[in-house]
Formats: sequence, C-alpha cells, structure tokens
Amino acid sequence: MTYRVLSRCPVCSKKLKVTKLKCSVCGTTIENEFSLSKFEYLSADQLNFVEVFLKSRGSIKEVEKELGISYPTVRAKLDEVISTLGYDVPKKSSANNTEVLDMLERGEISPEQAVEMLKD
Repeated sequence: MTYRVLSRCPVCSKKLKVTKLKCSVCGTTIENEFSLSKFEYLSADQLNFVEVFLKSRGSIKEVEKELGISYPTVRAKLDEVISTLGYDVPKKSSANNTEVLDMLERGEISPEQAVEMLKD
C-alpha cells in the first residue's frame, strides 16, 4: 500500500520537508533535504477541486455541475486554492457588471446567478 506524503506536521501544522528517499527495487537510499511541490500542500478536497477544474478546462459552469455547487462556491474554492499555493487573491473577487453579462451570454452562469452577482 502506498500513502500520500505528509506535507504538514501533525503537531504544529508547519510545512514538512522530505529528508529520505528509497528505491523500492534496489533499496538505494538517499538522504538530504528535498522540497515538495506547492501542490503537495493542498488538501485532498482542494486537489479534487483542481482536478475537476482542469478536466472542465476552467469552465465554472462545468465545475458547478460536476461538484453540485454554486458559482460563488466555485469562486471561493478557487480563491482558496490560489491562496494555498502562495499567490495573492484580490480582496474583492466579485465580477463587474460587464464581466457578469459576458458570463451570462457565454452560458457560464444562470440568470439567477447573474442577478445575485449584480446585487453584490
């Protein structure tokens, strides 16, 4: 059985570093300090979201359908992933009126979602 690499300390929640690698065929062991990919620090839920988002080619409408969540929830999850990867997320993530109308025209959001977004 293979386990996913732990990326956070179970005691203090700080980032862990990999210090030992071993070949499962010949048994060669290498010790040093190795860095993990930024994606290793995403939770299982965040990784699932990224997979669905990529599979949907970034279509928020498709992500909504597959995960059964609303447009604002998709945006919130996307912002959370972006933040966890170490990038800045704009404080105000709501779209302007033109963006909302463009998304509505492309069929990415429903009329009800557009009304909700325009109210914000």
